[in-house]
Amino acid sequence: MGNRRPLIAGNWKMFKTSEEAAATAKEIVRLVLDVKNTDVLISPPFTSISLVREIIRESSVLLAAQNLYWEKEGAFTGEISPAMLVSAGCTHVIIGHSERRAYFGETDETVNKKINAAILNNLIPIFCVGESDEDRELNKTFSVLDKQVENGLKGLALTDAADIVLAYEPVWAIGTGKTATGDQAQEVHAYLRGLLEKKYGAFFADSLRILYGGSVNLNNIASLMEMPDIDGALIGGASLDPGTFSKIASFK
Repeated sequence: MGNRRPLIAGNWKMFKTSEEAAATAKEIVRLVLDVKNTDVLISPPFTSISLVREIIRESSVLLAAQNLYWEKEGAFTGEISPAMLVSAGCTHVIIGHSERRAYFGETDETVNKKINAAILNNLIPIFCVGESDEDRELNKTFSVLDKQVENGLKGLALTDAADIVLAYEPVWAIGTGKTATGDQAQEVHAYLRGLLEKKYGAFFADSLRILYGGSVNLNNIASLMEMPDIDGALIGGASLDPGTFSKIASFK
């Protein structure tokens, strides 16, 4: 893993009312007290961000939003701006998640706008890329990732990209119970690091954290984290239970 500090991120998706989010956050704070040398992050729904921030304020747990809109403000009913997220306490934002791409029309172009807007507002993007089942069957994994990375980071200088976290989520493994093996995931992570080295140089590529997302659970986290280019995980379902999530954060 080089000198990269692991990051275990929980994406709560569209789960948990405010009361449930508060209770979950409290329990996570308590259970990850002993987790050292690993960053732990949670991403509740918009409605619970401010509430969760108050609960985690004194802890080392980080806070992310699940999406944003790239405009500063305006007549965009239902959307949330980067500045709103910062003022609510977020340090990170998930951008380009496969569910946003599949269900809500997210494209490489909108991902790029959102990454730019996040960076402009000092929010760290967790930039998601990944191929579908069909892409993998047709041996298109690497060409799909090439395009997503290139277009998502279009126009971003090295200084802009410095804090980005990349998350590789094979779409065929999200919520399906299928997981890439450690070796399959490692192959793609190494490829992504190579892509970024070509784009931004070796120092950047070596310091950038690349997370794996796709049915991560207690049974596979240890083998995934043993891989040299896997620096953490973006976890969906298994992050909803504080006990499970805290154990995953310890790679147990």
